[in-house]
Amino acid sequence: MPTAHPELIATCWTSAGDASPLGRQRSPSSVEERVRAVAATGWQGLGLVLADLLPVRDTIGFDGLRELVAANGLRHTEVELVEDWWTSGVAKEESDRRRDLLLDAAVALGALHVKAGPPVDTGPADPHDLVPGLRALARAAGERGVRVALEPLPFSTVSTLPLGARLVEEAGVPNLGLVVDAWHVFRAGTSLDELADALGPGSVFAVELNDADPQVVGTLFEDTVHRRRYPGEGCFDLDGLVRVLTAAGFEGPWGVEMLSTEHRTRPLEEGLRAAHASATAVLRRALSA
Repeated sequence: MPTAHPELIATCWTSAGDASPLGRQRSPSSVEERVRAVAATGWQGLGLVLADLLPVRDTIGFDGLRELVAANGLRHTEVELVEDWWTSGVAKEESDRRRDLLLDAAVALGALHVKAGPPVDTGPADPHDLVPGLRALARAAGERGVRVALEPLPFSTVSTLPLGARLVEEAGVPNLGLVVDAWHVFRAGTSLDELADALGPGSVFAVELNDADPQVVGTLFEDTVHRRRYPGEGCFDLDGLVRVLTAAGFEGPWGVEMLSTEHRTRPLEEGLRAAHASATAVLRRALSA
C-alpha cells in the first residue's frame, strides 16, 4: 500500500451523525446520504451497524446497497455488531437471528468482516469459557465465506487485546481475528510492547483509530462514547500503534471510529472531513517513519 495514500474506512459511528451506542443507534441520515457523504469526503469505505441495516433490508435491499456503494466509488464495507453469541435459550435464538441478518448483509456487500462484541454485563466469569461460542460463531460465518473480527473492550469480559488474542488463538478458526481499536488498547493500559507480543501474523482483521484526553471522565463506557478526540489531537501514541500493527502484517484499510458529542453535533460532511484529515496525517507520518 502506498504510504502517501492510506485507504480509510469511516466506521459505522463516524458517519452516523446524532446516533450512538448509548442512545438511538439508527442514524438520522439515510444510507444514501451517508454513502454519498463518505465518498465525497475522500474515504474508501464505510461501516454500518445493525440498526441501519434493518431499514436497508426493507427498502433498497442489500443488493441495492452494494450497487449504491459501488456507484459512489467506495471499495470497502464492514458490518457490526454480533452480540450475545455466548448465551443460550431465547437470548441465543435472538442473537442468531441478528447474526444471520448481518451475515446476509456481509455476503451481499462482500464485506471485509462482521464485527463481534464480547460480554459487558453478562457472560461467564472465566473468559476462556467464551471460546466454544466464539468458535461456533466463526464457523457459522465461515460457512458463508465471511470473516469475524472480535473487538476486546476494557469494560467487558474480554478486557484487553492480549486476552482477545489468546481467545482467538485458542478458538483455532482461520476466519476469526481481532479488531484493534486505539481507545481500547490505551484505555485498557496495554503497552505497545504487550500488544506487539500478543499479535500473531494475520491476526488483525480491522483497526479503528481515534484519540482521547489523558484523563477518563465518567465511566469507561461514557468516556468512549462521548469524549473521543480526532486522531492526533489527544494523548495516544498512534504513531507507535500504527508501527506495531504494520509490523504484525496489517496493511489496511484503516478504520476511523469517532464517537464524541463534538463529532455528533457537526454537519455530516464537516465531521467526516475532520476525521479523514486527522487520520490521514497520523498515518502518513507513522507509515513514512
